[in-house]
Amino acid sequence: MKEEKTTPLRQRMIEDMHIRGLAEKTQQAHIRNVKLFAAFLGRSPDTATPDDLRAWQLHMVKSEVSATTFNVRIISLRFFFGVTCGREEMKRYMQFHRQPQKLPVVLSVEEVAALLAAVPGPGLKYRAALGISYGAGLRASEVCHLKVTDIDSQRMLIHVDDGKGGRDRKAMLSPSLLEVLRQYWRESRPEGWLFPGKPKITPLSPRQLNRAFTSAKHMAGIAKPATLHTLRHSFATHLLEANTDVRVIQVLLGHAKLTTTARYAHVATKTIRSTVSPFEQMKLMM
Repeated sequence: MKEEKTTPLRQRMIEDMHIRGLAEKTQQAHIRNVKLFAAFLGRSPDTATPDDLRAWQLHMVKSEVSATTFNVRIISLRFFFGVTCGREEMKRYMQFHRQPQKLPVVLSVEEVAALLAAVPGPGLKYRAALGISYGAGLRASEVCHLKVTDIDSQRMLIHVDDGKGGRDRKAMLSPSLLEVLRQYWRESRPEGWLFPGKPKITPLSPRQLNRAFTSAKHMAGIAKPATLHTLRHSFATHLLEANTDVRVIQVLLGHAKLTTTARYAHVATKTIRSTVSPFEQMKLMM
């Protein structure tokens, strides 16, 4: 396989990202998005004009890329022009797309139990992995990259190494989840990666975990448009419904902003139902 040559421009961008301590996945995304723009342009991206940026944005709109994809590509170009090229003025010609604020899909406790019971084999690997997704609220990539040594049964914690944004954090480890993990460990005796892939020197991939989730969802007869990430949403919502402080949930989820966590209040139906309307107070005065 022919290796792609790194141009001086790309090398400078890579160095700029290293200087700023950007996470590896963020760096890869930035490089990929600038390459897409360069391919569209048909020449070196540092020669782009405001009209070129306008044409690229119109092309993305006509191609019906999602608002998330559109914005991620714009963020990459803003870094490229603002930092690597020193052309801060180019940011004026890049617009973000407003994303509709959709409420996350949430499964009930009963639906989660049915789903985990339906997780396909062989063995307990996928059931244990999806159990962590719900029981500790971890992202798919975080679950897949856990090591055996990340499970701290003495302190009842799970160490999440290099989570989103390159941040480490501690996640909760419940006694019931620990028992599931112990059953899995006695069965498989994993070394290194907690959930090894094929070959075992590599971790399980998020795609493989997602397939297991989708299969279990169908087997459990769940009709909601749930995805693997729904387990994380459900973890946060069920904690909120159990009156857990939203700031504690923020720490457990690894959210940088409290406003990101606060959106779960919109889907915490038990909390909504148990809240007394001020209309009831007014009724007493009538």
